[in-house]
Amino acid sequence: MTEPHQPPPREAILLVGGKGTRLRPLTVHTPKPMVPAAGVPFLTHQLARARAAGIEHIVLATSYLAEVFEPYFGDGSALGLHLEYVTEVEPLGTGGAIRNVAHRLHSGPDDPVLIFNGDILTGLDIEALISTHRTAGADVSLHLTRVTDPRAYGLVPTDENGRVTAFLEKPQTPEEIVTDQINAGAYVFDRSVIDTIPAGRPVSVERETFPGLLADGAHLHGMVDSTYWLDLGTPQAFVRGSADLVLGRAPSPAVPGRCGERLVLPTAEVAPDAKLMGGTVIGAGARVEPGARVDGSTVLDGAVIEAGASVRDSLVGAGARVGARTVLDGAVVGDHAEIGPDNEFRAGARVWCDARIPHGAVRFSSDQ
Repeated sequence: MTEPHQPPPREAILLVGGKGTRLRPLTVHTPKPMVPAAGVPFLTHQLARARAAGIEHIVLATSYLAEVFEPYFGDGSALGLHLEYVTEVEPLGTGGAIRNVAHRLHSGPDDPVLIFNGDILTGLDIEALISTHRTAGADVSLHLTRVTDPRAYGLVPTDENGRVTAFLEKPQTPEEIVTDQINAGAYVFDRSVIDTIPAGRPVSVERETFPGLLADGAHLHGMVDSTYWLDLGTPQAFVRGSADLVLGRAPSPAVPGRCGERLVLPTAEVAPDAKLMGGTVIGAGARVEPGARVDGSTVLDGAVIEAGASVRDSLVGAGARVGARTVLDGAVVGDHAEIGPDNEFRAGARVWCDARIPHGAVRFSSDQ
């Protein structure tokens, strides 16, 4: 009696090479996927959700600050995964990054490979996407989601059977907006398709690979999944995503605690009369002093929120200090910045890493 054929491990490629320019100053010292969300690096949530969907082997396509990933996650065994790392010397785009790590895959030509971006927080049913890909007999399957205003995204219209009919990048006129379905940044490729991507040069899957496959008659399938979806490309979106993880609106098995209004990590100190709400996270070793109010915000490790300060929808970097009675509303404070008492930053204001803001120096600041 012959031994049953053992299928290869379910595999994925995770694209984590971006510089996170729109997230600065959060990404000055930290690559975007490693910025903490709900108490752990954002990447932890993605890895945990992939593992929960049966993925066993993940290759990380790194570039910017590539050296920080492996010391933190190692071989992935702590998460029940086998992780490998491949670093781009020169930026290769989404398609080029996928092709650049293909030699680390173990899948056969017809096996599905999950590919996802390191800056999307989503409730996508990963198993359903892989199952749909197989059932449809597709070469590539795309996770699609619906948005109210699709002008900032790539539109992906499909026919009545879910087959992709076109790719329309960032339409602007009403005539161009033929669907509210957008590319949500997660795909399943047959391994053989990955091997057709040109090697050693920049390639965009959105602008080159997908339109080229469509023109060649390949079967590209779209699965609309309109569960939670958020592009964490801006500081405001990142803070919102972290809060939604804490509140339980966005699913993740990696949140280090029960979902609720607040997540206070061990060794943090919070005064009894301080008010924490809206999915706020207080990092390890951070301190929130009496009378302070923190709403829907992330306070990273070792930061201090002084007495009577008000922090709303904001992110306070590691080791930073927010002075007494200072108001932050929709602001970002870089690592180790110090804001003196009685300042006010609102509406997208950013305070750079290591900045020093004197007592009462700023009453209002905005990048709008």
